[in-house]
Amino acid sequence: MKINYVLLTAARNEEKYIEKLIESIIGQNILPNKWVIISDGSTDKTNEIVKRYEKKYDFINLLIKENVSGRNFSSKVHALQSGFNELKDIKYDFIGNLDADISFEPDYFERIFKKFNHNQKLGIAGGWIYELKKGIYCARFGNNVLNVPGAIQMFKRKCYEEIDGYLPSKLGGEDTIAEVMAKMNGWEVKSFTDIKVLHHRPTGTGQSNKHIANFRFGVLSYSIGYDPFFLVARCVSRLGVRPYVIGSLFTMIGYVFAFIRKENRVVSDEFVKYYRNEQRQRLRKAFSKFLGFIS
Repeated sequence: MKINYVLLTAARNEEKYIEKLIESIIGQNILPNKWVIISDGSTDKTNEIVKRYEKKYDFINLLIKENVSGRNFSSKVHALQSGFNELKDIKYDFIGNLDADISFEPDYFERIFKKFNHNQKLGIAGGWIYELKKGIYCARFGNNVLNVPGAIQMFKRKCYEEIDGYLPSKLGGEDTIAEVMAKMNGWEVKSFTDIKVLHHRPTGTGQSNKHIANFRFGVLSYSIGYDPFFLVARCVSRLGVRPYVIGSLFTMIGYVFAFIRKENRVVSDEFVKYYRNEQRQRLRKAFSKFLGFIS
């Protein structure tokens, strides 16, 4: 049976990485019906690289979009929406969002679709991200089987349509919002540890300052309804991640800052209630496991 799927990639100044991704896609055992690459205001050789492949492969479509605000998450979502609008006449059962700085093996999508086939309630799926550390690709800290990073989210079409795609947010978190909304609609979300994805740009290097990035994550956490106890637990778990201690401190400061300012939330009260309940369940399970370990 033929698998019909489409891909979207928002890229801004990705000349260093995007060719690795393109080579991964054209080498897949199952090719997409269409892949829209949205160049979001690129000023480097990104467009030139994509155009070279666009001439050879009819499923690749470069969409050039002006970006006057620089690299930001809201702009990324608007770019993806522009790409989505190009899919109106394309047949597909799955739609994937890929960042431009990843790569994977030729059987990546073949294996992902087998996971969907085995579980009809699976709405969002992806592989397991590895990053380069001291010359060796290691599983990224923070990988979780119950979450799929935005860089590699593959949606069942019905799930994507039910949540109305990604919700624009100037601070980001569109991938997390999509996951929670999918779960609220009865879908399952899962990353698979046996399907490897290489992430070539180390996490956080897209930000000019890591302290600002951590502060913004704290503000973002408040804006999408993070439970405060869950955030504290998350910060404690990351004390050993660079920048040591201070990274978690800036995240907490950002959360408190947003709380004091009563930062506008981009999600509904129902969303916040569901999300916090889910996080508290995870905390209880982790705490019970810890008590069992020390007893």
